[in-house]
Amino acid sequence: MLTNYLKIALRTLRKNRVFSLINIAGLALGIAAFILILEYIAYERSVNGFHKNLPTIYRMLTQTREGDIWTDMAPAVAPLAKQQFPEVQDFCRVGEHSANGIVSFSDGQDNRSQPSFREAKLAYADASFFTLFTFPLVQGTAATALIQPNTVALSQTQARKYFGDRNPLGKSLMLNNQFGKTLYTVTAVYADMPKNSDLSFDAVFSLQTLSNPANLNGNDWARLDSFDGSYLTTFLKLSQQQPNVSANYKTLAAKFNALKKQRTPKDESLFMLQPATNMHLAASLSDVYQTSGSLGFVYLLSGIAGLILLIAWFNYVNLSTAGALKRAKEVGVRKVIGAGPGQLIGQFLGESFLLNSIGFGMALLLVVALQGSFNEFVHKDLSINSLNTNKFWLIGLVLLLMGALASGGYVAFALTSFQPIQTLKGTGPSSAGKGGWLRKTLVVAQFGASVALVIATLVLYRQLNYMQNKDLGVRLAQRVVIKGPEVGDGPFAPHTSMLENQLAQLPYVKSFCQTTVVPGNYYNFTAGGITKQNPKPGDDKKSYSMGIVDDRFLKTYEIGLVAGRNFTVREAELGWEKSGKLMVNETAARQLGFAPAGKAAGQIINWGQPYEIVGVVKDYHHQGLQRAIDPVIFMPRRSVSDLTVQLATGSAGGVRIQDEIAELERLYKANYPGNPFEFFFADENYNKQYQSEQQYGQVFTVASALAIFIACLGLFGLAAFTTEQRTKEIGVRKVLGASVASIVTLLSKDFLKLVLIAIVISTPIAWFAMHRWLQDFAYKVDLDWWIFALAGLLAVGIALLTVSFQSLKAALMNPVKSLRSE
Repeated sequence: MLTNYLKIALRTLRKNRVFSLINIAGLALGIAAFILILEYIAYERSVNGFHKNLPTIYRMLTQTREGDIWTDMAPAVAPLAKQQFPEVQDFCRVGEHSANGIVSFSDGQDNRSQPSFREAKLAYADASFFTLFTFPLVQGTAATALIQPNTVALSQTQARKYFGDRNPLGKSLMLNNQFGKTLYTVTAVYADMPKNSDLSFDAVFSLQTLSNPANLNGNDWARLDSFDGSYLTTFLKLSQQQPNVSANYKTLAAKFNALKKQRTPKDESLFMLQPATNMHLAASLSDVYQTSGSLGFVYLLSGIAGLILLIAWFNYVNLSTAGALKRAKEVGVRKVIGAGPGQLIGQFLGESFLLNSIGFGMALLLVVALQGSFNEFVHKDLSINSLNTNKFWLIGLVLLLMGALASGGYVAFALTSFQPIQTLKGTGPSSAGKGGWLRKTLVVAQFGASVALVIATLVLYRQLNYMQNKDLGVRLAQRVVIKGPEVGDGPFAPHTSMLENQLAQLPYVKSFCQTTVVPGNYYNFTAGGITKQNPKPGDDKKSYSMGIVDDRFLKTYEIGLVAGRNFTVREAELGWEKSGKLMVNETAARQLGFAPAGKAAGQIINWGQPYEIVGVVKDYHHQGLQRAIDPVIFMPRRSVSDLTVQLATGSAGGVRIQDEIAELERLYKANYPGNPFEFFFADENYNKQYQSEQQYGQVFTVASALAIFIACLGLFGLAAFTTEQRTKEIGVRKVLGASVASIVTLLSKDFLKLVLIAIVISTPIAWFAMHRWLQDFAYKVDLDWWIFALAGLLAVGIALLTVSFQSLKAALMNPVKSLRSE
């Protein structure tokens, strides 16, 4: 029996090649998109999941009085938590950025100096790091690897980089960073941290090293007994013996805040605890905690994957129910000779699963072919094996089977519901009868989804284009930012002065400045308690972004002044505390209470001591247009930091610019020997803030194109079926004198009505969704009517082209061929 069903199914596929190919193509595209997106979702959900203690680990966070969430904590907070609260079983403090610097070493054989490396993936950590987190050690012991000061654990890759095939244990490394030069001994080697980990370090240095004041290089804020300097990410491991640990972590945070209130009653910030299980992806879109991944992007991809798969199944149901009308007599004969509903449903379900299986097989081939391109798009190394995590392959398989069963089940039900007497007499179901309303509904749903995706794509790219081309009030093109030196014998100032003199002699250098406040990056820090004379109540609670700049900053970035003047060379050399001078931007001037903002120039404000505002800087977009311009206070200081060089000629991709960069590198290394030359272009760095919007735009472009293509496949098949059903009618109309245009209009208008209905339904939904999305931007485009009109015209045009092919083919057919049997 099964063999017979299979033979009939294969014959049916061969007989209806066009319908079969359209069905298989639609299913293959839909399932392939679903599998690729499911890989990404599975990967994102697997991040950090390998840690055995993950369910009991919580990250400490601080919420400021302005509502901002910070991940850095003061060093003394974690020991206090363990001392005061029995719920805290252990803790681990991790300095994720504070350790970065220059690593150098001797090979231990002939004492020849080896190359120095500027490392950006270093960390300080407590001795509990390798017991709290599951990072297997290849050499050394987890419990004692970092227990002593001046010890370091290396990743396998880093150990080979420094020592080759020799045993790294016991070897010495010199780390030169903000805490000065410190010698470390290698005590452990760990397997490279997996890519699905938020913690990813090439080397982990003992945090206990900083307990020695001699290793702080004057940075007393970093003392491990300090409650002032916040630079460590703090993880707490809660005791499993405590009842309902997962439910009571908020109670523990409340107890901690009560203790904090007793110790520092004027501090209005609050401690929070975030489950480590939510550290990569927040529990919900409304989760205010800092996360490393993007839950919104995961939800977006999930929705698009389901949508494309639904459109593919809608195609299958549409074409199969339409094709069923051609098999009505077959069903009638089978019923007359004794076939029961169960047999017929079994046969047609078998055909459905055969078609879905072929589509699934083709989808797997598409996944293999497109895997590399998809990986480049999401910046992840994914494969079909990614679905093995958290049994995502089972979830995907169940969804595919349920969809195939639902779509195939409906088709089987529709086919077996035909009455045998009517079908054998030739009066049985027509396209306008049973199933007709469903086909129309599905066509509307397909094109409604497609139009909504097109509208979203147009709005996304318009907003992205607006952000990339809006006048920022600052010039970033032709600015090269060179990382400042970190390794040297003695002070850097004489070398810096020599380098600046050399730069001033270069014909292609228009200007330069030394500052870490590079547009696109954040400011140096935030501060409060800054007020004008005779402040109003609450003024001291307002927060300001603080930027340390020299006297050449405004000129180099071509930032204007509203009133007053720039810093002088002398003021920059003295620094803000000795000179008593500051500049503010317009937003800060208004927040201080000066209106108009220009009136702030020459006024005195208080910040621990009186400061004169020498100039009001014109507001510019220091960060992306997603956020409003911050109130900024600029502080003068000439210091050795990142060097911004404004080039006079060339473009980032030209040969001339490469020669200029090469000369800058030569001068830099001559003045700062042992320091790697690292640089970036200011405009490229700034545009990195728009990566998520660019990614969203690419997703919607591909999704809308795929959705329209699959929908048009179905429309093409339905048009072919309709044309075939009305062949004789068309022949009669042509004999009676109907024109080609009238026949094309006759066959196309019904489909175009459905597309127009889809546009009417989807437009307000798309408007609402994009209006909500644009609220995340402080500066945004308007949702103009032409965006929706253009999306509608595209949908109508594509649908018309799809239907017109079949309509023209039917209209141009010789009526003799269609009527010769009459």
